Amino acid sequence: MSKPASDTPTREERLAAKLRENLRRRKAQSRAGDSGELESSATLPKPGPDR
Repeated sequence: MSKPASDTPTREERLAAKLRENLRRRKAQSRAGDSGELESSATLPKPGPDR
């Protein structure tokens, strides 16, 4: 029943890898969302008092 440690990662190693992957994905989404909001608000024309 014992398996070589090099072939199968332990539970902790698998969880750590998933956490790192999740963190990278969330950081990328956060950066994309932040820049997208800034760009869209900066390109919209401001309503003038002439209406």
